[in-house]
Amino acid sequence: MQPHARSTARLAVLLAAAFALAACSTTPGQPAPPRFDGQHQSTAAPDALLLISIDGLHPDRINPTDSPNVARLAATGVQARWMTPSYPSLTFPNHYTIATGLRPDRHGIVHNSMHDEELGTFRLSDRDAVGTSDWWGGEPIWVGAEKAGLPTATMFWPGSEAEVAGVRPTRWHLYEESIPAAERAATVGGWLLEPEATRPRLATLYFHAVDSAAHAHGPDSDEARAALAEIDAAIGQLLDQLARGGRLEHTNIILVSDHGMAPVPAGQQLSVSDMVTMEQARLSSIGQVVQVQPDPGFEAEVEARLLGRHDHYECWRREALPARWHYGTHPRIPAIVCQMDEGWDALPPQVLESRAQGGTRGSHGYDPALPSMRAVFIASGPAFRQGAVIDPIDNVDVYPLMVRLLGIPAADHDGDAAALLPALREPARR
Repeated sequence: MQPHARSTARLAVLLAAAFALAACSTTPGQPAPPRFDGQHQSTAAPDALLLISIDGLHPDRINPTDSPNVARLAATGVQARWMTPSYPSLTFPNHYTIATGLRPDRHGIVHNSMHDEELGTFRLSDRDAVGTSDWWGGEPIWVGAEKAGLPTATMFWPGSEAEVAGVRPTRWHLYEESIPAAERAATVGGWLLEPEATRPRLATLYFHAVDSAAHAHGPDSDEARAALAEIDAAIGQLLDQLARGGRLEHTNIILVSDHGMAPVPAGQQLSVSDMVTMEQARLSSIGQVVQVQPDPGFEAEVEARLLGRHDHYECWRREALPARWHYGTHPRIPAIVCQMDEGWDALPPQVLESRAQGGTRGSHGYDPALPSMRAVFIASGPAFRQGAVIDPIDNVDVYPLMVRLLGIPAADHDGDAAALLPALREPARR
């Protein structure tokens, strides 16, 4: 054996011995520290992954005044300058994109409201539709984890109420808006403090109140700030709960939002019936993204009326939508899609009068490239750098990061696996 080869062999033996000693020197009853192979964390790693969403939260609200506990989480970890939502910038499409790494055009949740020739109509308020498996395509992160033998638990997340690809989370809950933020957080904290035999390796936690308050009163309202303060306090209690239980340092936390929010001043609404009549077409969605399927025999008339630029909105044939939106091929997307300008809504006539009596409201669903639509990405925990701010990312990039942290195979996705490498500790721990 050559001297260089002998030296290399001795080094390999020493490294093996060091790894064996480290594996034996952990605290009794505690799993070994996380290991990385340069690509994926070992499936034997004990660190849990907690995915948190604050619906409608804009990155500008991450500061010591509006959200001191979330700001503390960012300061001890990594924050992207912003995260760009997928089109359309709505709640269900983007939460499911974060979970699957697929654009809405590929996973099939193309809007909060949609129509399928075989399945019928999908609405957020329709519990039967939300729980029907056939609406949900792709492989959400909890399905991949379960398939890999890792237990999961979801405290609300769009898609988690349905059996997807024949798999459900180990624990899941029907969505119940009335459950307070503190109770949601305490429940998830309890899960993460369970013994290793039952503790979920992946848990999700969802908060709705910022979105609801901003819709009703505007994104800059006192009500929206109060809603964030309540959620922020719940997150602070969760962090303290995990710290007291000795699990905070063994939990990777990713906090996201699905989209931002734009103010809609009083009077900046138009009647959807002025765009197209119900006798001419079926509308599967209204609001900010108006999706139109002309009735047989009315195709030419509806196209002539809608296609092109109008005051406060623009319409395209589905195959001619802007390429940067990655949208228009799924069969649930109708023939014509109209996008409202920022700060404008298209509503039924009966809703316009009540809206005219109010003040500024809030809406999303606008072009994801707009600064007002920007979403949040924060990550903190043993896998992440501390006090780092990274370049903006797309929300499809969160999924490949999560499979890396869990050490499970990635399903088909649209994300860039390298986009969030700057968020991870360097050099990678071995």
